[in-house]
Amino acid sequence: MARAPQMIGVDTNVLLRFVVIEDIGESERAAAFFGARHADDPAFVSIVVLVEFIWVLRSRYRFSQDRVVFVIESLMSSPAFVFEEQHHLSTLLRGSKVKAGDLADHLIALSAARAGCSRTVTFDAAAASAIPLMELLA
Repeated sequence: MARAPQMIGVDTNVLLRFVVIEDIGESERAAAFFGARHADDPAFVSIVVLVEFIWVLRSRYRFSQDRVVFVIESLMSSPAFVFEEQHHLSTLLRGSKVKAGDLADHLIALSAARAGCSRTVTFDAAAASAIPLMELLA
């Protein structure tokens, strides 16, 4: 019988230091940590961490949507990482949906839908028009 992978959850700041070199010491420790991960001992990235990661990359580091998608796809292609809702995330990234709205908004709507919500209300008109499960709270 195959043993289930033993995972280690990561916080947003560890994932950020791996991708964006701001503090050399922390980036080196993050690289060593992720370098030691493999399919039987991967790093787990939750939806909460991913949404925060996207938000910081977009707002603080001014990454374009395409660059954020590229980074996430690169991480997902490594056996060192397991993402919460990985199947749905892969589908979202492959589809044209991700171009229609902000990736973080799609993940927020996905999380709510998976929890049984009929919709997610927002004041973000662009998200409400681009994402079927989001509705403008007027």
